[in-house]
Amino acid sequence: MKRAFVVGHPIAHSRSPLIHNHWLGVHGIAGSYERLDVAPDAFADFVRALPGSGYAGGNVTIPHKEAAFRLADVLTPRAERIGAVNTLVVGPDGRVLGDNTDAPGFIAHLDQSLGADWPERTGGSALVLGAGGAARAVVVGLAERGLGRILIANRTPERAAALVALAPGVARAVAWDALPDLLPGTGLLVNTTSLGMAGHPPLALDLGPLPGRAAVADIVYAPLETPLLAAARARGLAAVDGLGMLLHQAVPGFAAWFGLRPAVTEDLRARIVADLRPA
Repeated sequence: MKRAFVVGHPIAHSRSPLIHNHWLGVHGIAGSYERLDVAPDAFADFVRALPGSGYAGGNVTIPHKEAAFRLADVLTPRAERIGAVNTLVVGPDGRVLGDNTDAPGFIAHLDQSLGADWPERTGGSALVLGAGGAARAVVVGLAERGLGRILIANRTPERAAALVALAPGVARAVAWDALPDLLPGTGLLVNTTSLGMAGHPPLALDLGPLPGRAAVADIVYAPLETPLLAAARARGLAAVDGLGMLLHQAVPGFAAWFGLRPAVTEDLRARIVADLRPA
């Protein structure tokens, strides 16, 4: 029986077992996927012991993504570029491969939600809000998708400037105060900050200047409809929630561990949405 995991600290909040165990059941695969709570000071030993653990690999979440990047024996080019690992795969030779599936997960969700031609319809330009780990994955994903202009805004300008190297010649850091002037030329607005998340203040940004062809994406999925997305829908703009990124980033790992590439379906999404609702 093949086994996989999601490791973090804390880990009780993770919805990953719901996703992967749903796929195991749908496809009749004899396997398991479980939560593992591993403290930071024990994580290095955990990774080193993986080849003899019986696990095919697993997902990595907060606070271990950067440590997994340092500890993996081999890195995919995308993981090297982003500087963080969210997926570990134990190879047949016992070496541990580190990958980052957040970037393709974000893009796959955009493609599914907006249609594969969204870069052309939105003018090939994006404005990314935030400069943390999620923003790194989003910028890399947008660059790989072929966007010609990616603007990055953060309240700490130096952090935004540090992300420009992820997409040379395409990405540019901009001032947070300049957002109102930048919106008219924006085809895709992406919020990667915690603003709008449950327990956090909303993102205070007037979407009025956005063109009618623009789309708005938020990586926050609790709540599923953030104030930013509600404002986008009120304006008649295409709105993309954060849950799809979580679902799509899980696909490559499942394929590597269990030998079958699953689909992100409405049934799966409904199961996770039901779990997100307050009891």
